[in-house]
Amino acid sequence: MGSDTEAEKKRAPVALAPIAKPLAGKKLCKRTLKLVRRASEAKCLKRGVKEVVKSIRRGNKGLCVIAGNISPIDVITHLPIVCEEANIPYVYVPSKEDLATAGTTKRPTCCVLVLTKPAKGELEGEVMEKLKMDYDQVMSEVAEVTSAMF
Repeated sequence: MGSDTEAEKKRAPVALAPIAKPLAGKKLCKRTLKLVRRASEAKCLKRGVKEVVKSIRRGNKGLCVIAGNISPIDVITHLPIVCEEANIPYVYVPSKEDLATAGTTKRPTCCVLVLTKPAKGELEGEVMEKLKMDYDQVMSEVAEVTSAMF
């Protein structure tokens, strides 16, 4: 047996849930995680199933990013339905670990909600402009992936 390097061990194929559709491709996944990182720095991010559902029910709008390798799957099966009822677009990314890293937390995260504006206060013009540009770009790509699915 050969010895595996750390990078090879880390990039083992992930077991995706059968409901993980629409799944982001490599390019969209990279852009989505970049958007999540920017939103986290700007305090425009809700992490975890409980926070995301509570925020959606309160009427907040944004983009829901769900991890595709969640086990047990019952934890996230209601999220797409909640998002569709509130007209919030959602997309799956392959790894909960990558989603947590982008959201600046060490604990693996099931889902995040990227908000269009921060929960408290206002953002600086430049930060808001970058976030809005990334948000619009990812939203248009998610709309394309979703429309191709149906």
